[in-house]
Formats: sequence, C-alpha cells, structure tokens
Amino acid sequence: MWRNTPTRFGLTTRLLHWLMAALILTLLVLGTVLVRIQPDLSTLWLYGLHKTLGLCALTLALIRLIWHRISPTPAPIGPPNQWANRAARAVHVALYLLMLAIPLSGWIASSATGLDVVIFGQITLPAITHTSESLENAGFAIHGILTKLLMALLLAHIAGASLRGLKHDGTLRRITKGS
Repeated sequence: MWRNTPTRFGLTTRLLHWLMAALILTLLVLGTVLVRIQPDLSTLWLYGLHKTLGLCALTLALIRLIWHRISPTPAPIGPPNQWANRAARAVHVALYLLMLAIPLSGWIASSATGLDVVIFGQITLPAITHTSESLENAGFAIHGILTKLLMALLLAHIAGASLRGLKHDGTLRRITKGS
C-alpha cells in the first residue's frame, strides 16, 4: 500500500507527487507575483514565504529521490522504447534536475545579496556564497530562466499525462489511484 510495486505507485509516491505538484504551482504563482511587485516592508514576508516554500520543495525533491531508491517506481506502461515512454522519461529527469537546481539557484542568489536567508520567519540559513552583486544578478537570472524551463516542462508533463489519460492506457490512473 505505501510502497511501489512493479505495476503500481504506492501511497507514499502518490502523496509526494501531488504534494510537490501543489507546492510547485504555489511557488510559480508566488514567484510571478514577486517579480511584478515593488519590494518594501509590507511585502517582505512574501519573499520569506517564497524562500520557505522553496526550501520545502528542495527537501521534498531530495526525499522523493531517496524514496525512489528505497521503493523503485513501476515500469512504464507499454514498450520501453515507445517514443512516449522515452519522452516521459526525459521530461521526468529534467523535472527532477530543475526541482534541485531552482531552489539552489535562489538560495545562491539570495545569499549573494548579503541579506540573511530566513525561513519559517525565524531560521537563518547559512550563506552558501559570498556577497557579490554580479553573482546575485547571475543567480537570479539563472533562477528565472530555470523557472521558465520548468513551466514549459510542466506543460509537457501535463499534456503527456492527459493524452495518456485520454487513451485510457492506465498511466494516469496509476498516479491518481495507484491502480
């Protein structure tokens, strides 16, 4: 029930998947708001919230990777060399890389500002780089580019899952119901 089987996603994998989906969508909306507003004392808490949720996303991504080592995911439905399965595998690998790189690039850029990176309103994370305006600018630029790439890959992921759902091949049902 909790663990994956050769043909089913277990409850742990499904909960992690949908929790991450909700968290990533929340971060994307919040990040979009943050790049459009003027930072001031009344909006400072939104930046802290974004950093807190970003660290939670990084932590969950690492948990997912560890979990998949403990409880491997089922094989894709259909032939392994089928173009849809190859494309899905590539998108999944890219999504995992981005789930790690985006929060890390944000942490690097935030550290480069010289301001403390505070999460949950009270925990100060260690700076992972020195203060540097050029590193700050490059870090936030990379953070933005990777986020746009994530948005495109999420659309591809959702489109691919939807197409497989329309075909009723069982792929979508496995991540929603586990069967």
